[in-house]
Amino acid sequence: MLTITLYTRQGCHLCEDAKADLNALQEQFPHRLAEVDISSDPALTAKYDLEIPVIEVGPYALKAPITRQKLQMYLGAAKDRKNQLEKIGGADYQARVAKGQSISAGDRVSFWIARHYLLILNLFIFFYIGLPFLAPVLMKAGMETPARAVYTIYKPLCHQFGFRSFFLFGEQPFYPLAEANVAGVKTFEQATSIPNLNDPLSVTRFQAREYIGDAAIGYKIALCERDVAIYLSILLFGLLFAAAGRRFKTLPFLLWLLIGIAPIGLDGFSQLFSQFNWTWLASVVPYRESTPYLRVLTGALFGFMTAWFAYPNIEESMSETRQYYAKKSAIQQVSK
Repeated sequence: MLTITLYTRQGCHLCEDAKADLNALQEQFPHRLAEVDISSDPALTAKYDLEIPVIEVGPYALKAPITRQKLQMYLGAAKDRKNQLEKIGGADYQARVAKGQSISAGDRVSFWIARHYLLILNLFIFFYIGLPFLAPVLMKAGMETPARAVYTIYKPLCHQFGFRSFFLFGEQPFYPLAEANVAGVKTFEQATSIPNLNDPLSVTRFQAREYIGDAAIGYKIALCERDVAIYLSILLFGLLFAAAGRRFKTLPFLLWLLIGIAPIGLDGFSQLFSQFNWTWLASVVPYRESTPYLRVLTGALFGFMTAWFAYPNIEESMSETRQYYAKKSAIQQVSK
């Protein structure tokens, strides 16, 4: 017996006509009819919205307009193929058919992830970026032990230099190095009296990394300025992507490189290389210290554009899983 999948939706008169034709051909081509409502998933709607009714049997697909004559030819070809596979496939073929008509625990887990992956990602990013903000809140509340635990957790993930981090509950939101030339703010050297911070190999830089703050200066967020911008912009895109029904097309690769990668690479690497005492490089890349504004801008561009490049690709993969499960679930229902 053939197993036929019909992609349909409520109010589709052509779909009802196709079902009537299939019913009329039941005696000639015995079959089970599994119906999949395309309105159950945005990916199915996008794929089949202008094509239903769509009939599938194995690798064969028949799209509207469907006539009874075309349907007879289609089912005849599908029946011949099935008979041939049964003859040459043996037990292996029967096992594959049985697997295609049953839903395992792994299928259910995959389907759940495919349906809720965006919520999972958004919650993960929310907690990942939220915990570093909790550290200064805990310090302000006098809960130093859990606050220091947060700083320790994020230490392998970020340099945590105080002069490249945001501060909460203090005089200023940031304290850049004097070399950054940010007008109208107290520098990190002035605020902390930690000297010789313009040398990347200086021992005092480790002091700047360990520095958390105090009641006057404020308390450091456990991620640097650039990382805060990156993950907040990823979260922003994730929320926009969810609000738009996951319909954004992926950002072209070249635009991702030009807008997402190039600015952060230029700002970060030019700063890094300029601060090593290499005489031969000094004439090419003069000493510079990036500003909080540039770190936030380049970090935000990188995070948002990277999410724009990645999330629609993830959605495409997850939509295939959801479509596979929807079809398999419908087939299982009629196979019982």
